[in-house]
Amino acid sequence: MDGQEQEASAGILHVFGRQLKLCRERAGLDRAELGSRAGYSASTIASFEQGRRIPPPRFIDKADELLDAGGLLKAGKEEVARAQYPAFFRDAARLEAQAVELHVYATRAVPGLLQTEEYARAVCAMWRPLLDEVIIEQRVAARMARKDIFARRPAPHLTFVIDEAVLHRPLGGETVWRGQMEHLMLAGEQRNVEIQTMPLSRKQHAGLAGPFTLMETKDERRIAYTEVQGDSHVHTERGKVRELEAAYGSLRAQALTPAESLSLIEKLLGEG
Repeated sequence: MDGQEQEASAGILHVFGRQLKLCRERAGLDRAELGSRAGYSASTIASFEQGRRIPPPRFIDKADELLDAGGLLKAGKEEVARAQYPAFFRDAARLEAQAVELHVYATRAVPGLLQTEEYARAVCAMWRPLLDEVIIEQRVAARMARKDIFARRPAPHLTFVIDEAVLHRPLGGETVWRGQMEHLMLAGEQRNVEIQTMPLSRKQHAGLAGPFTLMETKDERRIAYTEVQGDSHVHTERGKVRELEAAYGSLRAQALTPAESLSLIEKLLGEG
């Protein structure tokens, strides 16, 4: 199924790329001219047209106007956006983009929203079965695009509880790990972001059943997302969501405070 999923995503991108190229040629522009007007390099435009890179929504809107495409390119924007995520995460990604509150408990790696590009690439490269290089780059780009949530206004409330073991795991090597730890410190200094660490020394732990994410959307829907080994589930039933909300409340109480957590990260960086 993973191979079929990759083929479907690649197919959507190649169709959009061909449409973009046809619209550009009809408008009498070469790649450099379109890139200059849209704020991208000629090589990036080539990547969009060849389906090797996922065009962001703002580019699609701009290109549709510049090329007088009459809404043709905009019509594919939603499908292109969905193609950038693995199938098991697409529903969660859509809900995440609407969230006014987001709470994440992580046990295996730094949460995707907090990952640096280098760390995200290392994580994707470790995926089994192995992903094609093109898919790796697409997923890294998608993960970076999700960071738009930090720039949204009004700012959403974002909290993270990360098991301490994650901080000791140097995925990607020493340089990548150090950059990731420094990024966590910067992210944790934002007023709407709280990062907490669950110490290895705790004798009580409310999250042994595994990682999960809690979301509240603009229309006040409260949703939970769980994932393991590529199998995922979006929970909307109130009973299940309430159970995970209670677990998260206990986790936050058991974890280090945000200030203590940042001090721990700083200490690890000093020892590294």
